[in-house]
Amino acid sequence: MTNALRTIAPRATLQRMSRCLVVSVGTTLLSAAILIALALGAGVPAGSANVIAVCCGIAPSYLANRHWVWGRSGRGNLAREIVPFWMLSLAGLVASTVAVSVVASAVASWSTSARAIVLPLANLSVFGALWIVQFALLDKVLFKPVPEEYDA
Repeated sequence: MTNALRTIAPRATLQRMSRCLVVSVGTTLLSAAILIALALGAGVPAGSANVIAVCCGIAPSYLANRHWVWGRSGRGNLAREIVPFWMLSLAGLVASTVAVSVVASAVASWSTSARAIVLPLANLSVFGALWIVQFALLDKVLFKPVPEEYDA
């Protein structure tokens, strides 16, 4: 590998990582807003509100990651990209829903303002912990370049 390639490869990875983080922050803010609106504004149980909120962020996350972070265009491959992305997202959803439900039970007597802070923090803590694993899987598995014969 030439010196130029050694310099470009880490820079490209850092750029993808930075963009992926921006996408994650955006979809996390979207999910947090929906979670708060449903759980505290509409009275939906916190676990159910979390499921709805996270699901609302999966499609925008997939599209932004695929197009902006990894520069993919055209239709996504259902078996190679879409289904694994949703499975990864749903695994995070299960973990975050358990966390949000446990926290909601623990803080049920707290004020609405306090719960508006801790419920999204429970969600965020799970997804924050999973972010590095998610980035590695997206970068090295789901969106890695594929040989031309598999593009069809």
